[in-house]
Amino acid sequence: MSEVTKSFGATRALSGVSFSVERGQIRALIGENGAGKSTLMKILAGVHRPDSGQMAVDGKPFAPRQAVDALRAGVAMIYQELNLAPHLSVEANIMLGQERRHAGWLRGRDNRRVARDALARLSQSDISLDAPVGQLPIAKQQLVEIARALASQARILVFDEPTSSLTETDTARLFAVMRDLRSTGLGIVYISHFLEEVAKIADVYTVLRDGRRVAEGQLTDATSADLARAMVGREITELFPHAPHEAGGPLLELTALSGADLPKGVDLTVRRGEIFGLAGLVGAGRSELVRAIYGLNAVRSGRVHVVRVGPAGHSPRASIARGVGFVSEDRKEEGLALGLSIADNLTLTNLGPYSRLGLLRLPKRRAAVAEWMARMECKAAGPEQTIGELSGGNQQKIAIARLLHQQADLLLLDEPTRGIDIGAKAQIYRLIGALAAEGKTIVFVSSYLPELMNVCDRIGVMCRGRLREIRNASDWTEERIMHVATGAAANENPHRTKVP
Repeated sequence: MSEVTKSFGATRALSGVSFSVERGQIRALIGENGAGKSTLMKILAGVHRPDSGQMAVDGKPFAPRQAVDALRAGVAMIYQELNLAPHLSVEANIMLGQERRHAGWLRGRDNRRVARDALARLSQSDISLDAPVGQLPIAKQQLVEIARALASQARILVFDEPTSSLTETDTARLFAVMRDLRSTGLGIVYISHFLEEVAKIADVYTVLRDGRRVAEGQLTDATSADLARAMVGREITELFPHAPHEAGGPLLELTALSGADLPKGVDLTVRRGEIFGLAGLVGAGRSELVRAIYGLNAVRSGRVHVVRVGPAGHSPRASIARGVGFVSEDRKEEGLALGLSIADNLTLTNLGPYSRLGLLRLPKRRAAVAEWMARMECKAAGPEQTIGELSGGNQQKIAIARLLHQQADLLLLDEPTRGIDIGAKAQIYRLIGALAAEGKTIVFVSSYLPELMNVCDRIGVMCRGRLREIRNASDWTEERIMHVATGAAANENPHRTKVP
């Protein structure tokens, strides 16, 4: 890719970016949200057309008009949000759009053979071709999407944040697959915000900032600090900024809380002004626990009690009225209304300050939302901009601002930094600390252990629906957390804690 430029209206997304990947090479493409990484790769994959610049594959001019043109030329992109038809079989998903056929008839045996060979190339022959893909674990679904790319005879694979929903074990397996593909001569582009993962898997790197290429080279010659400095254009002295805060009396009390399936018999007390982290593997029940607290998931038995307010209701409406707010791990599907404005997303849970006689006073709301945006350091054109146009980090700031706007005292944050860059993460960590200093209580679910250990006051580890052990964050090690999370400590008694 040579001198590629792309604008969306008045916004310049890319300014003369040159980029290359060789056979048998894994090139990391890194940068903050909004740096232009996804736009550059979507141009490569035929989703967008560049305003100017040239591309070549194997030395031959390459100018795809749509995604299918890029796929036929050997370029396949695997997105952070998997593009699968969950109700169709594994075989149908692998062959979708590239079915072998003759005279208008599908060649069933050939399709099955190609799908089987693609899975075998990934050492995944145990995946049933007839299984509905929606019933597979997320890591297996990702492998099905890679198999679809291989079935198309792709020579260049682009992975966009592939590990954001994977466990540490699944990430290690994915990296093994990527190394095997590299050894067969494929060129791989790896987009990620996790610099420690980049160091493990990539050979070379390219850094984009504000739509320009600002650095590239061999990863053996760069430290994580070098990469972070190139990404943000300044020294990052605090990856995990800390705001002094002290825990007060109890605010949230759970007594033998059980859901329809998960969680199972959870007892927990979280104090006012405390940041409480929840660790565990995918499927351990962390999300189910905070959703049950909020009223999104049914409670089969037990009690959720917010001190000085009373029992929490079993619906989001009741929870909001009692000062409980929730940020979903899935921004796209349920965390935000991506087609609505920033103002709508920030105020929909509390329109009272702007309503009079059943009508909204839009100028008053617009002014208030502008103040919230300034407070949250949200980069956007204005309150009426569609929130789906913002970067992931700015979307997440508005999601948290919605909780503050509705005057929540208890903030349930499920993977609040997933898919956002290190600069935006640091801002959210700083915000969480400031909220705790104001007396807000935060329950923080995360699969990224460094942030739990550096941001939280206490951490509880869940395994198979139960809260197995709680310690002060300073008393945990990553090894101990994984030991408990994987069930290796199953013979130990679950730790049920109460505030003394």
